Amino acid sequence: MTCRYLEIGIESGLPVSLNGKTLSPASLLAELNEIGGRHGIGRIDMVENRLVGMKSRGVYETPGGTILFAAARELEFLTLDRETIQVKDSLALKYAELVYAGRWFDPLRESMDAFMQKITETTTGSVTLKLYKGSVTVT
Repeated sequence: MTCRYLEIGIESGLPVSLNGKTLSPASLLAELNEIGGRHGIGRIDMVENRLVGMKSRGVYETPGGTILFAAARELEFLTLDRETIQVKDSLALKYAELVYAGRWFDPLRESMDAFMQKITETTTGSVTLKLYKGSVTVT
């Protein structure tokens, strides 16, 4: 298998393009799922705590999400200060809990969206990534 290089364009914290081509969020994710899947990116085997209190083993595949996370995270390291990244990371866990519990319309979730939008106003640029044998490397 040969490696593959991708360039992800990000504007105000949101991924908007792949290799210079502007795409809708759904189209961008679909293309990255296809490309990343061929390279074995984003497979996760984990034991998790379910909402009802039991443990469950889950095997998930999220190639596009894994690629986008790596790109966004790298750009955030360049555009956000350490304390803001720490707060963002702690809020991300709470955000995931709210969504998992079906509380999408919760005012707290909406407030966290406003915070994330504010702190990522300057997170704009492009990130080049290398995909190879299940790994994503920022180049």
